[in-house]
This record gives sequence, structure tokens and C-alpha cells, in this order.
Amino acid sequence: MEIMETERLWIRRFSAEDWKDLHEYLSQESVVKYEPYSVFNADESRTEALKRSSDRAFWAVCLKSTTKMIGNLYFQASEPKVFGVWEFGYVFNPDFQGSGYATEACNQLLNYGFDNLKMRRVIANCDPENTRSWKLLERLKLRREGHFLQTGYFKYDSNGEPIWHDTYSYGLLRSEWLRMKE
Repeated sequence: MEIMETERLWIRRFSAEDWKDLHEYLSQESVVKYEPYSVFNADESRTEALKRSSDRAFWAVCLKSTTKMIGNLYFQASEPKVFGVWEFGYVFNPDFQGSGYATEACNQLLNYGFDNLKMRRVIANCDPENTRSWKLLERLKLRREGHFLQTGYFKYDSNGEPIWHDTYSYGLLRSEWLRMKE
């Protein structure tokens, strides 16, 4: 199994057995508030973990000390792949937020992308209301490149009307990443 390691974390491919830890956080409304899906029940979590176990875009973030999965990363090459642009995202169990785990995991993922995959550029998007997310992106030294209004919707209000959301877009070039590492 492909594994990345940091001081406190293992970042590995998903397995179907991850469903309980996945369910622990994807069953919370506060966690999925900014995601393109609603809360998961236990059966949906089982199905999702199985799906992610064969999807190379998803990585499980686990504590070394207990092997508990505390979150996940998304990392996928954008089309056309020849441009060398990758998109990444993350979702973490709120019980483990505030300890630097997301920063540690994302830094490792960016190192992997720039060093091993030779990506030219990385991008990430988040809802401007998701303060924790855009602050993480800025700690990672990604540059806010735009604020796009009413870019899409995932959910509906009680009248069946779309709830439009804005998007902050972030990016970082390989050359910038390498300069920061010097």
C-alpha cells in the first residue's frame, strides 16, 4: 500500500474498513456544510469507503499513535493533464481539528506532488464562509487568486430553491514552492 509519512501521521490509500472512521465525521452536518453532499448514514459511509478504496484521488489521514483515520485528502490531476495542474481538498474530523494535523497532512501532500509528480501548479477552492479552510490554504502559502460570486449550488432551501455559494480560488506554482523550501 502506498504510504506517506509525517512526524505524527500516515497518509495512505483508503480501505473499505475505513468506513467507521469516515462515518464518524461525514455523519455531522457541520462537517459536510460546505461539501457537495449531505450527511452520510452508516450504509452510505460503507459504500463511500469502498468507492474511495479504488479511487486514486482519495487519501486517508491516520494518526501514527493509534492508526485512527482522522480525515481525508483529495488530490487529482486536472484536464488536460499535460498542463501539470492538480487540485486538492480535505475534510477532517472536528474532534481532531486545531492540532495542526490538516496543515501537516496537506504540506506532505504538496511535497509529494511537487517533488514526486513534478506538478507545475496546484489549485484549491473553498467557500468564503469556510474560514478554517481558507486560513489553512493561506498557512500553506497558497495565493488567493479570485473570489467568484454564486459559482454553484449543492443544496436547496426549504422552498426547493438553490442555495448559491461563492468560491475563493487559490493557487501555487512549483517555482514558488521551491523558493519557499530554500
